[in-house]
Formats: sequence, structure tokens, C-alpha cells
Amino acid sequence: MERAEFESALRKLVSQYSATTANVGCLECDRCERSSDCTFCIDCRAATRCHYCTACTDCIDCSHSQRSTGCLLASHCVECERCVSSAYLVRSVGCSGCTYCFGCVGLAKKDFHVLNEPYERQAYFELTARLARQLRI
Repeated sequence: MERAEFESALRKLVSQYSATTANVGCLECDRCERSSDCTFCIDCRAATRCHYCTACTDCIDCSHSQRSTGCLLASHCVECERCVSSAYLVRSVGCSGCTYCFGCVGLAKKDFHVLNEPYERQAYFELTARLARQLRI
């Protein structure tokens, strides 16, 4: 096989993949595309082994998350991007091993933070409840 033949075959495979929207091994998923081994997801795209997620894209092993993209092993996340091994995050980006973070970016192993600033547990829940109402999350 020569370079030109390889490049042509690769372009053809990418084109074929782009044209398909089928799910594989999903159970009770609604309006999902290109997902595999998911259960009870709605409007997800290219999700893998996700459960009870809504409108998530390119997420793997996530559960109960909404409108998140590129997350891995995340649960109960809302509008997050590229978060890993985290739970209960809202509008956070690139966090790892975090719980209860709201609007945080790039944190690792942190809990109860808003905009990367630490809060006491009770103050965190009071502030984020108010923010969630105002932001309609």
C-alpha cells in the first residue's frame, strides 16, 4: 500500500463514519446518534457507556449529566467540558477529581468551589442555588 492509496482509503472511511448515525448496544435511548452501550440517554451524540444523560456529546462512562461535552467518568454534571472523574459540577471546564464546583476551570481534586474560589459547604449551596436560579440552570 502506498501513501496515496492509504490517504484515499482513510478519507473514504471518515466520510462513511460521518454519514452514519446508528447506535450500537444502546438500551432505551431516545434521539441519540453514534452512541454505544448507553442506557436511558436522550439527545446524546457519540456517547459511550453513558447512563441517564441528556444532550451530551463525546462523553465516556458518564451518568446523570446534561449538556456536557468531552467528559470522562463524570456524574451529575451540567454544561461541563472535558471534566474527568468528577461529580456535581456546573459550567466547569477541564476539572479533574472534583466535586461540587460551579463555574470552575482547570481545578484538580477540589470540592465546594465557585469560579475557582473555595467556599464552606453551606455557603456553597446557598450561593449556587441562587446562581442556578438566576442562570436558569
